[in-house]
Amino acid sequence: MDSGILAGPSIAARSAPARAGVQSLGRRWFRLALPCVAGVAGIAASAAIVHRFEGLLPIAFPVSLGIVIAVAFLGGTWQAVIVSFSAAAANGFVAASQPGLRALARPWNLASLAALLLVAPVVSRLATRLRAHAAEAAWLDEQMRNLFEFSRRTLELNLHIEPGPQLAEMVHELFSLEGVVIFDADLHETYQAGYWGQDARELAQNVYYFETSDDDPATGLARRVLRLGRVPIGSLVLRGHTSPLTSSAIALHIATTFDRYRAFANESQIDAERRTEQLRTTVLDSLAHAYKTPLTAIRAASTGLAEMGKLSPAQAELVALIGEQAAVLGDLTTRLLTTARLESGQVALHRQPVPVRSLIDGVVAGLKDRLASMKLSIQLDDESLGLNCDRQLVSALLTQYIDNACKYSIYGTTVTVAVKQARGEVVFSVHSLGHEIPPADRERIFDRYYRASTSSQRASGTGIGLAVARRAAQLHGGHVWVASDEAGGTTFFAAIPASVLQDS
Repeated sequence: MDSGILAGPSIAARSAPARAGVQSLGRRWFRLALPCVAGVAGIAASAAIVHRFEGLLPIAFPVSLGIVIAVAFLGGTWQAVIVSFSAAAANGFVAASQPGLRALARPWNLASLAALLLVAPVVSRLATRLRAHAAEAAWLDEQMRNLFEFSRRTLELNLHIEPGPQLAEMVHELFSLEGVVIFDADLHETYQAGYWGQDARELAQNVYYFETSDDDPATGLARRVLRLGRVPIGSLVLRGHTSPLTSSAIALHIATTFDRYRAFANESQIDAERRTEQLRTTVLDSLAHAYKTPLTAIRAASTGLAEMGKLSPAQAELVALIGEQAAVLGDLTTRLLTTARLESGQVALHRQPVPVRSLIDGVVAGLKDRLASMKLSIQLDDESLGLNCDRQLVSALLTQYIDNACKYSIYGTTVTVAVKQARGEVVFSVHSLGHEIPPADRERIFDRYYRASTSSQRASGTGIGLAVARRAAQLHGGHVWVASDEAGGTTFFAAIPASVLQDS
């Protein structure tokens, strides 16, 4: 008894799909047979009316023709053919029932049948085409609505996270596709939604690498390369029913969203770097100010000890070392303060007429200890050349250039300082012989705290001097650059808009 109870629901469950299939098949046959039955009934009714009222005989064929056309339009060819035979038989019956038309009943029946059989497939085919065009128009209209919705949703995406997974699910849902796969070449990531019976990742990557954009009706695949302008940035593969125009529009929206995501990420990164840089500049400024007071006291104390005399040679050497290193710390602190003020825009230019020869002589005098082991050559095209500039900032620029040349050049070689006027600018150059600066480092060597790979292990430094030099030139409306090769040496340039003065 228990087994019967258990088997009952199982049998019912198995028979439910079968009953549903039978019911569905019955409904389908009913929909197909209904136009045919209605047409035959209409033919029979019209024949009965014409038979009853003989005066209506001339309209018998037009009415039959109208019924056949209606059945062909609403149903199909085979329904219209059945109704055509019924109409021919009915018209023949009506003609035979009239004494004066009995001789024409058979030819009339054949002629009406031929005419109706000719009309039925033509009208049916036209009706099928109209329904197909209407269905296609409705489907395209739905695709356009889905595209509009897709565009709206992409604009509302959260760009704090990668948009790839969101876009794949969105396309799969909105366009009712079997499968969607998106390949982001920048991140080398693949995002997919729906069912894929093959390796979707490999398929999408092949589309990107071979730049394949096509539609394959046999497999139902639409392949598109995601591009920004002419640059490929990924690929899209759709499996399902979409139009070529829709597939291309989806690819364009996805590429645009990827570009927006990258732009947003770069903007966020730049903003974070700017805030970090502002904080670092503030800290450096505060520390440099804090170092000034104890450094001044140390230097004053070392100077006082040296002037007191009565020091042993060892004590005098230690005092001199204290003073020397305090001076180094003081110079470094001054550079840090200058850097912080230049970057924050707190430095105001104090322009004044400055003879170039006097400017260089002052810088060389300040670096005489550094230049003691080097040969120096100064070359001026015009001894009377002058600048309208901030003397302190331009001196800092030249000091950094010459100091770098002494640090990184071969011992005992010549450091050449040259100045010439060209195209409305005064161009300073400092040349030295040493190791080549790699091309990859030449663009970044003027960035703060960056040191070239060939110099980081050979000489001490903070990486801020060249940044100060570039900023000093920029404040004057000028620019800096470097040229370097193993044979010809390294030359640092600074071009500053000229204001030529005649040195009296």
